[in-house]
Amino acid sequence: MKKIFILICILALYSCKTKKADGKLIGKSVSVNEMTSEEAIQKNKAYELGKRVLMTCNTSKFKPFSKSEATDKVIANSTEKKVKEIGAKYSLKYGNFKDLDFIEMVPNKTDNTNIYRFKALFDYAKANKELRVTMNSENKISAVTTKDWNDDFQ
Repeated sequence: MKKIFILICILALYSCKTKKADGKLIGKSVSVNEMTSEEAIQKNKAYELGKRVLMTCNTSKFKPFSKSEATDKVIANSTEKKVKEIGAKYSLKYGNFKDLDFIEMVPNKTDNTNIYRFKALFDYAKANKELRVTMNSENKISAVTTKDWNDDFQ
């Protein structure tokens, strides 16, 4: 009986460890209630900037990121033309963009960033998209990606 109990404890400890995803050390996901005040402020900024990107689906107008909002790499990759093309594609496929629903924050311990996962809500029920906004330690966007929705972080 003691051996079984010890084995269960070891398995429980092992399952709580941080995991590696794509060679990066990923911590346990954090919900809204578990966030620090800094993370909550960063989440709100990620929400606003992510929503600004997806609102292009409705308006076809995109206000480019400033140096205080995003890294140089993100600014270079999120040109008005690219964002409009993606917005037009999503608008045709999923309808008008409505809002973002915050799901979780996943800390990336390798490069000291936080990945904020949002479920993008569109007019059509078949729209099942995720928006990931990665914020660095300087409170700037270091990556913005959209993916098909999956309940588990991958």
